Amino acid sequence: MSNKLNKLSTLFLGSALAATTAFSSGALEKVMKERGLTENDVIRAAKTYLPTGGRDEFVVFSSGGQSGQMLVYGVPSMKILKYIAVFTPEPWQGYGFDEDSKKVLRQGNVRGREINWGDTHHPGLSEKDGKYDGKWLVINDKANPRIAVIDLEDFETKQIVVNPVFKSDHGGAFFTQNSEYIIEACQYAAPFDNNYHPIEEYKETYRGGATLWKFNPEIGRIDQNASFVIEMPPYMQDLSDAGKGASHGWGFTNSFNTEMYTGGIEVGMPPFEAGCSRYDTDFLHVYNWEKLAKLAEDPKNVKVVNGMRIIPMEVSIANDALFLIPEPKSPHGVDVSPDGEYITVCGKLDTHASVYKWSKIKKLIADKKFVGKDPYGIPILDMKSSLHGQVELGLGPLHNQYSNVDGEIYTSLYVDSQIVKWNYKTLKVLDKENVHYNVGHLCGMEGKSADPQGKYIISLNKLAIDRFQNVGPLHPQNHQLIDISGKTMDLLYDMPIPLGEPHQAVAIRASKLHPKVRYQMGTNTKTGKPHKGKTLAGQERIVREGKNVTVYATMVRSHINPERITVNKGDIVTMHITNLERAEDETHGFTVDNFDVHMSLEPGETSTIKFEADIEGVFPYYCTEFCSALHLEMMGYLMVKDPNKKYESAQKLKMKTMSPEELKAEYDKTVAVNAATQEVINSVVKFLKDNNFADHKVVADLVTDAFDQAGQIPAQKKLADEAVAAGDMEKAILFENMIWQLMVKTADVGIRAKDALVRLVATKQSAEAERGARAFDEGGCSGCHVVGKVSSGPDLTGVLQRHEDAEKWVSAFILSPESKFKEPYIKGMIDYFNLKMPNQHMSKEEIKDIIEYFKWIDENANLF
Repeated sequence: MSNKLNKLSTLFLGSALAATTAFSSGALEKVMKERGLTENDVIRAAKTYLPTGGRDEFVVFSSGGQSGQMLVYGVPSMKILKYIAVFTPEPWQGYGFDEDSKKVLRQGNVRGREINWGDTHHPGLSEKDGKYDGKWLVINDKANPRIAVIDLEDFETKQIVVNPVFKSDHGGAFFTQNSEYIIEACQYAAPFDNNYHPIEEYKETYRGGATLWKFNPEIGRIDQNASFVIEMPPYMQDLSDAGKGASHGWGFTNSFNTEMYTGGIEVGMPPFEAGCSRYDTDFLHVYNWEKLAKLAEDPKNVKVVNGMRIIPMEVSIANDALFLIPEPKSPHGVDVSPDGEYITVCGKLDTHASVYKWSKIKKLIADKKFVGKDPYGIPILDMKSSLHGQVELGLGPLHNQYSNVDGEIYTSLYVDSQIVKWNYKTLKVLDKENVHYNVGHLCGMEGKSADPQGKYIISLNKLAIDRFQNVGPLHPQNHQLIDISGKTMDLLYDMPIPLGEPHQAVAIRASKLHPKVRYQMGTNTKTGKPHKGKTLAGQERIVREGKNVTVYATMVRSHINPERITVNKGDIVTMHITNLERAEDETHGFTVDNFDVHMSLEPGETSTIKFEADIEGVFPYYCTEFCSALHLEMMGYLMVKDPNKKYESAQKLKMKTMSPEELKAEYDKTVAVNAATQEVINSVVKFLKDNNFADHKVVADLVTDAFDQAGQIPAQKKLADEAVAAGDMEKAILFENMIWQLMVKTADVGIRAKDALVRLVATKQSAEAERGARAFDEGGCSGCHVVGKVSSGPDLTGVLQRHEDAEKWVSAFILSPESKFKEPYIKGMIDYFNLKMPNQHMSKEEIKDIIEYFKWIDENANLF
């Protein structure tokens, strides 16, 4: 036993640690005994263990079934990494709650109706030469025939397209080998138009088909206008696969219910399931999509329904582009081998897997050797002549995945709850592994590509029953990881899936994925372009146009700017918010209480919420993502007042209870505040006059606005003085408060005029200083530092004179703030501002430019 444990220790800690105290003292043996673990249990645990900070070799993208989402997890650790919001609102990410994601979600409206859920089924990864390239991910919605496109630079859904002629979609989404098209097959036959057609006209007016969605792999978008539908008989088309290598340019879609039975249990007919399984075989549809794409360019070859081009069956037949091959009845998968030569089909009511050979099919088509036609005139190839062979696997064979071993394939057995390893060339069964329970799809490591990796198979089981802690009648489903690297398969790990029903998954090497860690400042992540609401520090503002109020805001640790917003009841409020952070993983969230809005803002992102302020009151807004030690303080107030109500001033009510002496003291305090505010205004006015503001129209216009506000002050001052003379101190205080409000408005516009004038009269910035100013703003520095005054952080005017060898010191501090936190000067700053300088991950080039910007500031210090 001890010798075996020494071998196990090597698996955990490496040979260098094999003789550690922990193992010599029997720590592992003790744990195994306490938990009832076998040696195999420990070996399997070691094979899937991922140390803290470690990375998985593969990343899996699994459908989320009725959640309408996708989930992402790693292999071999089986750790869930993310949910991707696709067809369903997802609150944490703000998907469906902010305006930009709503636009994506609303692309999925069907016939003008909002659809807020989906049944995600088959994910597909974009391909180059049949190999996954790690750029784009697509998935279909079975319930509402739609395809979504997900950008693997940020794992966000960027496009949803609705199939305007299908009514359901199970057979999507499958890329062609260079991502030219995405194949989406209809499932339940239905009329292409949106009109009523009686079921008695099923054969005449109901149709199946396959849509070829034109895809641009450079920008990751479907071009609906360049897409087309191949009309097919009203058989129930099921899954598809695109040819690759030898069979590139062709598509393969299987079917069930070639009987074209329509049920009618409510009128005494046999159930649908009985009538649609009478025949021994159904049909595999074989079509030349490359030829059909060219035919679709000619309007004479298509009919247009609901704006979608459809190639009628007779056109496909006349151009030798659509054929049928019998296949075992009720098949539920078709899978093309890595080289494109073999096509494997499994019928779930058969015990065999059928392997077709492309070179045989191609020759039969070229020689026009057909055994007949179906009722719609489609040529039928002989099944036996098309087959490479068949092999008996077990009960309920469904889906297949290929490995990196020549001829090796893995098939799921739904009824037997097993995975079968076999060879599709030699037609020999090699191994079987029990799974738990009723496996549907399989996920191999790049197992449907031209470059399968082997190593692991994941069994996507429909039932879990006794595998996990009981959480009520609705059980989790079970993804089981199987090691296929040895001669026999070994089940390593059970992974409960807490949303259902995950249908299919695809896996890719993690090394092929290159996601971003932050966005360019002000990015609209749904378009990849600069957001119209991009706001940098110092640009925050509130703009009112009638009942429309637009707020341009920023978020940075640990404040939201602006912190107070007052609107009228009935106003339409639009808030553009930019996350000024550059630090990785410094996400901010935003919500306004009671208004059902939320957004998630990753570093550099700008997003928008919009709502009607239809209820009166005071509503806190805050950062929903715990982002810093002062997270709870990262908030503000939306104040909604009713313009038709007259509000009793709380200050006025307070004054009614004050003694004459208290009123005089309040008056004196108010006058003092106004005097201090006037000094600020005077300093701004002096600066404007000293620097000839009238020479610059844009500044002069702002000054005019400021003077418009200031011009109202004398009249209010006269009223205040008259009230004092009359002994009415209460009224005098109210007039002085009105003066203060006018002063604040004057100062606000005046300071904006001053800032504009500074940019016009300051010495011209060098190219380096310009880049530095941009890096300073877009890097989030201006969220805490305001040039010319103390804000959330110290004023940086003169920062290059504060330290010995200042340029080197400042550069080192920006590059690694934490390295100087213990220096007395910085410690004093931290204690005073109650903030630590965050690492904004500036490059050395950016820091060098910022230093040049600081030099420019010092050169123009008299202007700030």
